[in-house]
Amino acid sequence: MNSINSIRWQLGLFVLITVLPGAWGPNEKAGDDNQWSRFRGPNGSGVAETGSLPAEFGPDKNLVWRTELPGGHSSPVLDAKRIFLTAVDGDELLTICLDKETGTEVWRRVAPRDRREALDPRNNPASPSPVVDGESVIVFFADFGLLSYSIEGELQWEAKLGPFSNIYGMGASPIVVDDVVVLVCDQNVGSFIVAFDKETGKQRWKTERPEATSGHCTPIVYRPEPGAEPQIIAVGSFNLTAYSPTNGEKIWWVGGLCFEMKSTPVIGNGMAFINGYGSPENDVDSKIEVADFDKVVAEKDGDGDKLLSNFEMPDETAKSFFPAIDLDNSGKLDRSEWEYFQASLATKNSMMAIRLGGRGDMTNQNIAWKYFRNIPQLPSPVVEGNVLWMISDQGIVTSLNASTGESIKRGRLPEAIGSVYASPVLADGKLFFTSLDGQVVTTKADGEFEVLSVNSLGERCYATPAFDRDRIYVRTVNALYSFGNSASE
Repeated sequence: MNSINSIRWQLGLFVLITVLPGAWGPNEKAGDDNQWSRFRGPNGSGVAETGSLPAEFGPDKNLVWRTELPGGHSSPVLDAKRIFLTAVDGDELLTICLDKETGTEVWRRVAPRDRREALDPRNNPASPSPVVDGESVIVFFADFGLLSYSIEGELQWEAKLGPFSNIYGMGASPIVVDDVVVLVCDQNVGSFIVAFDKETGKQRWKTERPEATSGHCTPIVYRPEPGAEPQIIAVGSFNLTAYSPTNGEKIWWVGGLCFEMKSTPVIGNGMAFINGYGSPENDVDSKIEVADFDKVVAEKDGDGDKLLSNFEMPDETAKSFFPAIDLDNSGKLDRSEWEYFQASLATKNSMMAIRLGGRGDMTNQNIAWKYFRNIPQLPSPVVEGNVLWMISDQGIVTSLNASTGESIKRGRLPEAIGSVYASPVLADGKLFFTSLDGQVVTTKADGEFEVLSVNSLGERCYATPAFDRDRIYVRTVNALYSFGNSASE
């Protein structure tokens, strides 16, 4: 792939699902229970404590039930008895509740919709996943804002947000931290993180994130020690930042991340692991040179306005990036937008291990290691013990030593050679990798990731699977499936 096409391909991807150890430590769970109550389960880890799960399943094997659903890219979340999802049906934005045992629809609610956010064609108005806390289910639609329903479907409160300016569309999901609902809203201009009272919907605080111009990462929680105030770990362009859930204070941060951040970080061994996308050419030791703003203006500014239009770009690389770096959609680039372009191309596709904690700028102290090969843009990683797994958007799996970043094994999964949007998940000693064309590959949860089965659903799949006890829940573009060993009894 030549450099220009590679850059165009990289720009075209975006988060849709929006984007993960047998022994839980306080930082891994950070107060979350074992229920799959938010995107990617307990603290976004993608790891569940379950009973026996089937390695082999499909429409005619170990199927408990299948329920037809309207379209949506959000992942299912669960409480003790029910499943919650969002969907879009024509012009209607839906929150849907299903019975967990039977798949029967219990209720559905239609959200207000007073606008249509611009989306990449592969995104969906129902991409962010709900969060449930046993009493309420909270959903986010970029075309309206946040809504809180009781478990029985009664509207409790709503908070209008937006409109948003994001080249791909919004993707981060809400989370609950103690008594607040937290949402990260990163966009081209005017990014922020905001918290609302879980019971009343009253805004508690809002913190601007001017450094974040491209991001879709659902945050996680870090608790420095048992009983200490938790910290919200939010990832965006170039930075990972820890915030106080009490007042939104920016506690500590680490720079040096990529500019396109779409996956959810995971915690293990006292570190946060996060993958991000920069310039594809920087997947190896290379660098795309970008001239300084003053030099380009002197040579290319034909109309003398000290700004740069698409027609005044110095080369095809800059033209390819123009829609992404014209942050205010003015049709012109100023100095700050051009410097964002420079910084973006200087970043490398990488998996990073970041030590947790501190005060202020911890960039020099907290970066433990980086790894640069076959980095995912969309799928989040998963970690258990001292092994970290990731799958690239093209289906290449890599296992790493979580302490050192050294590669254990890298290889392509059989029959999963197409695109991958869903994140890998782990339960019952098995890893589950889901491809866009509906292949769910199960492997052993070890560094060698030996393949146990390849399961075809025959339907496209964007959403990350969920677990509960002895059940696997997989959402496709057409339906939600429940699989379990007991289905054959």
